[in-house]
Amino acid sequence: MELVYSESRDRQEAIELPDRELALKARGGDTVSFEALVVRKTPAVVSVARRIVGDAEDARDVAQLVFLRVWEQLARYDEQYSFNTWLYRIATNLSIDFLRSSRSRERAHGATLHLVRMREEMTGHETTNALEDAELARLFQTASGRLTGKQKAVFVLKEMEDCDTKEIAAILKCGESTVRNHLFNARRILRREIARICPGLIAGRGRR
Repeated sequence: MELVYSESRDRQEAIELPDRELALKARGGDTVSFEALVVRKTPAVVSVARRIVGDAEDARDVAQLVFLRVWEQLARYDEQYSFNTWLYRIATNLSIDFLRSSRSRERAHGATLHLVRMREEMTGHETTNALEDAELARLFQTASGRLTGKQKAVFVLKEMEDCDTKEIAAILKCGESTVRNHLFNARRILRREIARICPGLIAGRGRR
């Protein structure tokens, strides 16, 4: 009974610790701290992976690989830096690797980002009557399939996760100018593809 109480107390204490401290304790072999990290970070990791790979089930598979990689590489985590940056780097790289795999190439046009945000940016208001939701999803699946893995990752991190350019550069281990270049090209390609597939959607922007 005392052992069970001790484990329950440890879990409760772990919940209240910041990410960095949990990571350091997990690095020392504390499985309770690692479990707390997994529970805390799984929604964010699945969200990022889903937006890059385009499928919820695949995103969960990628998330499992992410936390396996985290556990294996905790010794490499530098506590001077944000744990989120390190975690997103692993999640993004594994998601891009997944996109390059033969399995994901069969779903190259299945990548799903958040079309509503781009649609509002283009039209300046909620154009809920422009297309049915299913049509919007298919449109964006096709358009985002034209992006490279890095372009898609940068777009997701910037537009969906609200990461700043400096953090994205740290996540992808590249220069900030490279991040800006990927983002510029991603936006250009998405606009071009959406304009090609559904000209009326882009035309609405000119009436703002």
